[in-house]
Amino acid sequence: MDAGRTYLQMGSVSVSLIELLLLLSLSFVFVNGGIPSTLDGPFEPVTVPLDKSFRGNAVDLPDTDPRVQRIVEGFEPEQISVSLSATYDSVWVSWITGEFQIGDNLTPLDPETIASVVQYGTYGLEITDEATGYSLIYNQLYPFEGLQNYTSGIIHHVCLTGLKPDTLYQYQCGDPYIPAMSEVYYFRTMPVSGPKSYPNRIALVGDLGLTYNTTSTVGHLMSNHPDLVLLVGDVTYANLYLTNGTGSDCYSCSFSQTPIHETYQPRWDYWGRYMQPFLSRVPIMVVEGNHEIEQQAENQTFVAYSSRFAFPSDESGSSSTFYYSFNAGGIHFIMLGAYISYDRSGNQYEWLQRDLAFVDREVTPWLVAAWHPPWYSTYKAHYREAECMRVEMEDLLYQYGVDIVFNGHVHAYERSNRVYNYSLDPCGPVYITIGDGGNREKMATAHADEADNCPEPSTTPDEYMGGFCAFNFTSGPATGKFCWDRQPDYSAYRESSFGHGILENHIVYLCVLRVKNETHALWTWHRNQDMYNNAGDQIYIVRQPERCPVEPEVCGLTVSRHMQQINRK
Repeated sequence: MDAGRTYLQMGSVSVSLIELLLLLSLSFVFVNGGIPSTLDGPFEPVTVPLDKSFRGNAVDLPDTDPRVQRIVEGFEPEQISVSLSATYDSVWVSWITGEFQIGDNLTPLDPETIASVVQYGTYGLEITDEATGYSLIYNQLYPFEGLQNYTSGIIHHVCLTGLKPDTLYQYQCGDPYIPAMSEVYYFRTMPVSGPKSYPNRIALVGDLGLTYNTTSTVGHLMSNHPDLVLLVGDVTYANLYLTNGTGSDCYSCSFSQTPIHETYQPRWDYWGRYMQPFLSRVPIMVVEGNHEIEQQAENQTFVAYSSRFAFPSDESGSSSTFYYSFNAGGIHFIMLGAYISYDRSGNQYEWLQRDLAFVDREVTPWLVAAWHPPWYSTYKAHYREAECMRVEMEDLLYQYGVDIVFNGHVHAYERSNRVYNYSLDPCGPVYITIGDGGNREKMATAHADEADNCPEPSTTPDEYMGGFCAFNFTSGPATGKFCWDRQPDYSAYRESSFGHGILENHIVYLCVLRVKNETHALWTWHRNQDMYNNAGDQIYIVRQPERCPVEPEVCGLTVSRHMQQINRK
């Protein structure tokens, strides 16, 4: 086994709270006739009865756990991670040097005193290349007596460029002049973009946290050797704590009298230390969730999130860490921000229009979007909370033929039929909610369509973004109502359980009909309480570009209408 496929084991890999795993495997298979595809749908809605013996609660790792303690000395690098740029030929390496401080009368570290250097080269050869980057620190400050302030260690971000596709690299990071360099780590670049070119495995997690269940999630992911990790929001849950380190499963229940929503920022450092054996080898791409808001003095928000991770914002034409895009082989990923303006007159929407217009489906046939709060969840928790975002953006995603959408936020599993504007539509995306992560909050079990569970509409808007867009339905079986009185037609499968899933892109043979891998993806979700090889939910997601052609826009008009206007002139 080569060095790029060797991973340190962390925690138990026994059946427990395991998040999603996406496997994109370029191989030849014969489709089992027992596995349905989206071509067989839409499907009758299925709700799996709640297994009350499988409880949805977790306990955070304490700061005494050796896996979260600082083991380096001086300014040696720690919390090392890798993330992608917009294309295969560049990668970001991030790490932290120096110790965080928490309390009063803090003296922030000076980033200028430590160099940001990565030395790297192709695996098996000498390390001869060197890149430099930038560094920063951030503060979490509270203007209230008795609350502890925080200042981070020095955070470094270095971009490596000119890399070869699908190639194993070795690297070490730090300051070679002190010297204070890390040991040698390895990462593999993404394959070149093309209709038959995909990463071997992509892991996707949401609402992860740092609990004993998280350790099982991460251990399981590592054992499957993914080439990329996507985290769709809610990273550490540091905001379930007061600044003195006292935590709770429900902040508003336990700490309702605090003058500001506090956080315990060292939980970010614990998370970075725990995840280093994984993320120093496997690139991670993150998008913000509500637990990353972390309000502080001068109404600053999302400071830890925006400081600790590297994002391909500039490379993908974005001006924000909240939204960006990147390619992974034949897949174009769009990460959207649900906690920044998504209005059609705003910067994010304008960026999304430009990004989608430049996607070449001959090069990246698959178009996958991800953000934190779901549009199509039928659980009572967060029901129609992101309706204003859906109203603003759904038409654009539908017009450009987004294939799959991944969300978190709701702590349960749900897969939709193809849907658009709450109606079954063969050209709509498949929405998959995977918020059943390792965090310490409870599992979502109640459905909005069950008796006495429909929320009062005025209580549903997101507290942070505000606005009200969730009105009663005006068509279909739920006309005149805010909730359906049965599981909605667009909800194909839902279950309050933890699990992991597999999505495989194949060159597929259906009898004698050859269907290329740019049209088929196998999605499998496994319940954690079952054996690993038992599928809880399994389906082939099939693209139909001939049935659902993409009509890109030029200056607000579809290309066909734009050409009609030109011809008239």
